[in-house]
Amino acid sequence: MQLSTIPPRSYVISKSPSAAKQMTSSTLDRLLFLHGGGVMEVCGSSSVTLREFGCEQSLLSRPDGSASFIQGDTSVLAGVYGPAEVKVSKEIYDRATLEVLIQPKVGLPSVRERSQEQCVRETCEASLLLSLHPRSSLTLILQVLHDDGSLLSCFLNAACMALMDAGLPMSCLFCGVTCAIDTDGQIITDPTAAQEKESRALMTFAIDSTERRVLMSSTKGSFSVHELQQCIAVSQKASEKIFQFYRDSVRRRYSKTL
Repeated sequence: MQLSTIPPRSYVISKSPSAAKQMTSSTLDRLLFLHGGGVMEVCGSSSVTLREFGCEQSLLSRPDGSASFIQGDTSVLAGVYGPAEVKVSKEIYDRATLEVLIQPKVGLPSVRERSQEQCVRETCEASLLLSLHPRSSLTLILQVLHDDGSLLSCFLNAACMALMDAGLPMSCLFCGVTCAIDTDGQIITDPTAAQEKESRALMTFAIDSTERRVLMSSTKGSFSVHELQQCIAVSQKASEKIFQFYRDSVRRRYSKTL
């Protein structure tokens, strides 16, 4: 099936409301990676609060790795298949081919799901050691169980736990953090669907576990450069809690089997 090309989106980035500047998504990505080399400091009144997490691995029998991830009332089921044989048309001679498929709760995938698939795929490709499995395929399927906000970050967290369960070699782990900026300029981490609807800007970042670098970004709405920097800093701070949850979840799982 041939997918339609998604045009690059524009973002309003300005140092002050009176000096707004249009930037393409590629320009924004370069800006984010400039800040991705280190951990930025959180200033102001931004608080790092996350909803309760829940995770279960190896709950499906057919996939090579599976996991369910819950953030508040948002829940996603992930399954990983491979490495397996790949079609000749999709074969890459020096690395594995990664395919990400997102299934909505109701109906068929739309442009929104295609865009989210690209975000998840680029994040996984940045952390997986695909060169160890050339001329093979990996398939990651994400099923939406319930959406109450921060869905893309839940996709990323479920994907990472499923990849871990499959035992695939990775250079680092990753997690997703969603930030919303309300009309008063306050940053809300892990927002609900109602908070997302009332916000003027929404950002999701994929953070790696080693250097807290920004692996991927997805933004919507208008915001200043300072607000962008603060959201990155808040996401890096929030990632510490998520990675600690990863460790605790895996430790509890294997302590029961040993």
